[in-house]
Amino acid sequence: MGKPLMIGAVAYTANVVEIWEGIRDYFAGTESEMDFVLYSNYGRQVESLLAGHVDIAWNTNLAWARTTAQTVGECRALAMRDTDAAFRTHFVVRKGGGSGELEKLRGRRIALGSRDSAQAAILPLHYLQQAGLAESDVDLMRINSDVGKHGDTGRSEYDALRAVLDDQADVAALGSNTWAAMNREGALADSFDLYWTSPEYSHCNFTALSALSEERAEPWVQRLLAMDWDNPEHRPILEMEGLRRWVLPKLAGYDSLFEAIRLQNIPPTW
Repeated sequence: MGKPLMIGAVAYTANVVEIWEGIRDYFAGTESEMDFVLYSNYGRQVESLLAGHVDIAWNTNLAWARTTAQTVGECRALAMRDTDAAFRTHFVVRKGGGSGELEKLRGRRIALGSRDSAQAAILPLHYLQQAGLAESDVDLMRINSDVGKHGDTGRSEYDALRAVLDDQADVAALGSNTWAAMNREGALADSFDLYWTSPEYSHCNFTALSALSEERAEPWVQRLLAMDWDNPEHRPILEMEGLRRWVLPKLAGYDSLFEAIRLQNIPPTW
């Protein structure tokens, strides 16, 4: 049996070790054995992938875009969660605020999440610009909590929600995963209305450089895709990682982020 594939992931929550130990155990004894390395932020993880320290990186959509930029496209997405293929951004207002179009937010106070969060900052600003609103047309509050983790912790989104409740902002931008978590928890979601919801876009994916051979990558991908929600040994890992099944990447879903990065002059590294 060959050398295990090394997977990089960011330690954005306390159960990341449990998740990746479970995934490692799932691959143990197969032709695609793996191990993992945890990083404190996505910048370090991308650097390690480019340097060849890991074979595959579990990247956010921004980390994927930055890897693509720094390799001039010499990388590929291997797989993603089903939830990553249908991600959305929500603009929310206090209960009773109703719904509407983005152009009606002219002059309003809008709380955005961390500057490196695609779902809570980069794409919300892009959607506002698509609706004809320049930054000067709204009063932006930028909440840069946990920069480096690309919004994974959700902390900046919860801070944006708090700003609305504290009457420091009229609107908060957040990702569909945070909105879903709020609705599972109950009480906080009861304080907000969905004002506007974006089209779907793609979020995380497993990223490899073109140098990783198909002979090594493909068995690992196929084994990953075979994880089964109905298998009681697999389900706890799937639940903790927020999916029901792994799927092949939906690359067209990154187009909006690539355009936003270009228009906002976001550099390939921070």
